[in-house]
Amino acid sequence: MLSKPNVKIPYQQKPLHILYSVLFIAFWVYSGFTTPDLVNWLTENTLTLSLIIFIVAFYNIFRFSDIAYTLIFLFLLMHVYGSQYQYAENPFGEWFKQTYNLQRNHYDRLVHFGFGLLLAYPMHEVLAYGFKAPRLVSYIMPVELTVSLSALYEVVEWLVADIVYNGGEQGMDFLGMQGDIWDSQKDIALALAGSVLTLTTAFLFRKNKS
Repeated sequence: MLSKPNVKIPYQQKPLHILYSVLFIAFWVYSGFTTPDLVNWLTENTLTLSLIIFIVAFYNIFRFSDIAYTLIFLFLLMHVYGSQYQYAENPFGEWFKQTYNLQRNHYDRLVHFGFGLLLAYPMHEVLAYGFKAPRLVSYIMPVELTVSLSALYEVVEWLVADIVYNGGEQGMDFLGMQGDIWDSQKDIALALAGSVLTLTTAFLFRKNKS
């Protein structure tokens, strides 16, 4: 491991955790008040809220390392910034699109890659320390979980677009396909690539230190 999960020091004595909490809540509230599409923001943030509830509920049961909390914090910021606007209209993605004369806004692709890159290691810690999984399993299983969760997310996205938005134009905007029929497959592939990169790096780092 890059670092071991924290011993169960009270939250009040963890300045880094307090800082992350304050910064995230402030940005989350700001994004909600400034979003041009509140319905889309609320829909996108159902998964954000689910992850936050999970982290808070298990904070005194299983404690991640500071590295893992940092990775989770960065991913949540990426996702909330994406939810502030429809992903297909994200300002950073638009700037990147115009700067490099691209055909689509790629911010959604960046977040899918970030899902694998930033959350695979926290999954590894849960398996290695929480479930005491064998070493090889703790590195392989997060990759499989990343692919499975990415595929599940694509299915949920489709259901939301079909049920909440009645399969209309708003639903297509919510999906963020931007005319790419292989959008879902590419999103899953990017998450897979991110998880493989992170866990390979973690595995090699530990191997070199042992």
